[in-house]
Amino acid sequence: YPNAGLPNDLGEYDEQPHTTGNFIRDWADQALVNVVGGCCGSTPAHIAAMADAVAGKPAREPHSHDHRTRLAGLDPMIMAA
Repeated sequence: YPNAGLPNDLGEYDEQPHTTGNFIRDWADQALVNVVGGCCGSTPAHIAAMADAVAGKPAREPHSHDHRTRLAGLDPMIMAA
């Protein structure tokens, strides 16, 4: 689940709900998500923006597995055997 951005120096989350919703919309359009929800810093407004972003979109069709592990943090990392 996405956080509401990264915490600032005070441990608070500055990402606005519409920003999170736009990320979710882009990811859903690229068939990159199965389930959406929130984690750290997400508020009810963030969840509502996510729900609006995927409203009416078809369920994701699973693709064949490419056997690569994808990790995310400050920088993406893809490992392939």
